[in-house]
Amino acid sequence: MRKAVTEAIHHATHRSAFGRFLIDQPLMRNVLADLCLESEAATTLSMRLAHAFDRSRDDTREQKFTRIATAIAKYWITKRTPAVVAEALECLGGNGYVEESPLPRLYRDAPLNSLWEGAGNVQCLDVLRAMQKDPGTVEALQQEIASARGVNSIFDRFIESLISTKQMETNAEFGARWFVEKLALALQGAALIRSGNQTIADLFCSARLTEKLGLAFGTLQSTDGVALLLERSRPGRK
Repeated sequence: MRKAVTEAIHHATHRSAFGRFLIDQPLMRNVLADLCLESEAATTLSMRLAHAFDRSRDDTREQKFTRIATAIAKYWITKRTPAVVAEALECLGGNGYVEESPLPRLYRDAPLNSLWEGAGNVQCLDVLRAMQKDPGTVEALQQEIASARGVNSIFDRFIESLISTKQMETNAEFGARWFVEKLALALQGAALIRSGNQTIADLFCSARLTEKLGLAFGTLQSTDGVALLLERSRPGRK
């Protein structure tokens, strides 16, 4: 995901069309920023999980958190990766499709993540299994999500019913994908909020946790935080 976004940012920074670099054109900035946002959210959640693994040997709550959050993160990130790579490829146009570009290989490899890391249904069933067998995983998940409360009102509304004990314990297998998707978004939102970059966290919440979200990349409804996202993702940034 990060490699594909980096390639798209690099191309848009140097490719000129209609008298301006692509990265300076509003609609392209929307697409690129949306891709950056997805990559930031995936990376931040992955780092939170890595930290939990480091502490799990001496911290029971972190151990239970990794037990359930790993399956949640695997499900959502592997589902989002092919879409991110496809959109990044489109940013390069024909240059992104031909084999001289690294994008075709990334595009071919992207779907394999949900096979090597466990198919989507397997991951979602694993989440439900963890909840049913070990109530401690539910409590750890609730605490993790609730720890980010009080900073962003959109996030607070999104998690209000999601982290209720009844919702977590009685969710049916038929709706497992919907449920795990919402949990993944809540965990990403919480991780971004707790990471301390409020501008990006607010942008994520408004773009991913409301009913007005778009179904395609490039549907951000505000320019707030866009410049920061693009700058953070520029190749060679230190």
